[in-house]
Amino acid sequence: MTRALVLLLALLLGASSALAAPARGQFVELPRLVSKNLPEPAHVTIWLPPGYAKGKARYPVIYMHDGQNLFFPKLSGYNKVWAADKAMLKLIGDGEAKGAIIVGVWHQKARAAQYFPQDIYAALPANLRAEADRFAGRPVYSDGYLRFLVSELKPLIDRRYRTLKDAPNTMVAGSSMGGLISLAAIARYPNVFGAAACVSTHWPLVAPDHIAAETPGLGDVWDKFLTDKLGAPNGRRIWFDHGDQTLDQYYGPWQSRADTRLIAIGWRPGDDFETKVYPGTAHEENSWADRLPEIFAWLLKAPA
Repeated sequence: MTRALVLLLALLLGASSALAAPARGQFVELPRLVSKNLPEPAHVTIWLPPGYAKGKARYPVIYMHDGQNLFFPKLSGYNKVWAADKAMLKLIGDGEAKGAIIVGVWHQKARAAQYFPQDIYAALPANLRAEADRFAGRPVYSDGYLRFLVSELKPLIDRRYRTLKDAPNTMVAGSSMGGLISLAAIARYPNVFGAAACVSTHWPLVAPDHIAAETPGLGDVWDKFLTDKLGAPNGRRIWFDHGDQTLDQYYGPWQSRADTRLIAIGWRPGDDFETKVYPGTAHEENSWADRLPEIFAWLLKAPA
C-alpha cells in the first residue's frame, strides 16, 4: 500500500470517527454576576445542547441550584456530580427529548441561608426558628435569591439565548435544601416556573435528628405553606423523590404528609405531581445522577 493511500485512509477514518463522536454541547461560564439581591456575586454555569450554535431552535430552560456540583467533579465539593449534561444527552440520544438549556447557579458561602424558604422561616414557632437560626448560620436571604433568579438572571438568559420564555418551558430543580428552594420558587412565582424537581427534599429544614415528623408545629407549618402559598396546581407540575439511606432515611414520613396535603388541595398524583422512592439510595450526587434522566424526562414531557 502506498504512503499516499495510507494517509488517505487515515484521514477518512479520522473524519469518520469525528462524525461518529457524539456532540457534547457547550459550556458558558458567568463567574461574577453582581446582584442587588445577593450578598456576594453569583457564579452561573450554562450548558447549551448540541447543535445550538448552528441552529435556530428555541429551548426550554432548567434552572438548577448547587451549580458547582452539576458538571465537573473537580469543582464539586465532593468530587462527584449530577452529570446533568450527560443526563440530557442521554434523553436526546434516546429520542425522549429535543434538549434543554441547563442553567446551573452555584450556591454561595452561606448555602443554608440562601436556600431556606423565607415564608417557612417566618412561620416557624420561636423554638424552631431558633434551631433554624443555628442551622443557617446567618440571616436567611432566600427571597433575595429568588428575586435574583426571576428578575435578573432569567431576563439575562432570555436575552442572550434562544429560550422558550413561558412558564411551561421554564423549570427549577435542586436537591436537599435545593429541593426546598425549588418548591419555594414554584410557589412564589407560579407565572415564571411551570415545573419543579424537588430531589431528596430536606423537609425537616435543620438536622433531622433534632426534628421528627411529628414535631409539634413544623408539620402544621408545612401544611399551611402548601395550602396557602403553593395552592392548587393551575397547570404547574412538581417532581418529588427520596432514597432510604443516610439523610434520605428521614424523609419518607414528611413526603407522605406532603403528598396527602397536595391531594387535598387538588394536585393529582402522576399528573400534577410525582413522588418516587429509590430504595438503597443515599443523599448524594451519584444517586441523583443515576435518576436524573428520569427526572429530566418527566419535567420536559407535555403536561397531561
